[in-house]
Amino acid sequence: MTIINSEGKINDNYYLIDGMTMGTQKFLSIYIIEHGGMRLMIDVGETLKSRKIIKKIKDLGLYPIHKIILSHSHWDHAQGLSKIINSMKESEVEVLAAENAVDNLRNPERMMKGYEGMGDLYPFEQAVTPLKEGDIIDINGLELEVMNFFGHTMDSIALFDKKNRNLFVGDAIIMRLDENAFFIPLMPPDFNEEELLKTFNKLRNLKDNLDSISIAHFGIWKDKHFNQIINEMENLYFKVKNSLIEWYNENPSIEYMTSKYYKTLIPDSKFWTEKAFEFFINMMIEGLEYSGFIEENIISH
Repeated sequence: MTIINSEGKINDNYYLIDGMTMGTQKFLSIYIIEHGGMRLMIDVGETLKSRKIIKKIKDLGLYPIHKIILSHSHWDHAQGLSKIINSMKESEVEVLAAENAVDNLRNPERMMKGYEGMGDLYPFEQAVTPLKEGDIIDINGLELEVMNFFGHTMDSIALFDKKNRNLFVGDAIIMRLDENAFFIPLMPPDFNEEELLKTFNKLRNLKDNLDSISIAHFGIWKDKHFNQIINEMENLYFKVKNSLIEWYNENPSIEYMTSKYYKTLIPDSKFWTEKAFEFFINMMIEGLEYSGFIEENIISH
């Protein structure tokens, strides 16, 4: 199997939990790495799903978690942090995030621009261990190297697991929901195209040290599908970006742009409908506006 997108144990160290963000299956991957009795969780999901996520952790025999690391500070990855921590009061949990993310976690309204209406704000006031490029996270002998993968946000990080030849990238590269449905990391409020292109190049340079890539949306991509992501990421980014700008200038309604996107770019999608993709199209348009690629307009819904 070259795409692993089912919940449960993946290998001797990895587990995958479906975060069920917005009640949608196979949208957010939450990864847990276990080694020598220590467990690290990558991302926490939204607050509304925290109780279910804790139950899944317990059902897999992975409770309690010892470390939580955030791939970046967008709400769908970090909003549930306080509730998850409070659900494990009997344990001491270390929270880690990029040094650029610490203030965003304290002031979550900064990263909610463009996502208004996606729930309440939950400032995280507890200690956060700041991470920088080259830091090593030790999970009882299994080491993860921190890499800055900026672009999608300016606090996005990747985690390189040399032992398992895998890279956890969050949203930094692409959102590949399945073989036939994808969208790009062009999201508000602090998308940076120049940094994204640097991140693509960084990943290409690391390719020979990898057999798989673990993305937040969704699953672990191996072998030919891993190569597909590497080979297509930059071309897909520009194809989607330029197409959205063209369609926006033709007709800035979300329904029109989603229809064009669906029929042109993901015509073989079966699980992900046009209606479901309206949210993603709206977010990418917000990203274009915040980045100055298109003039802000009244978007019709």
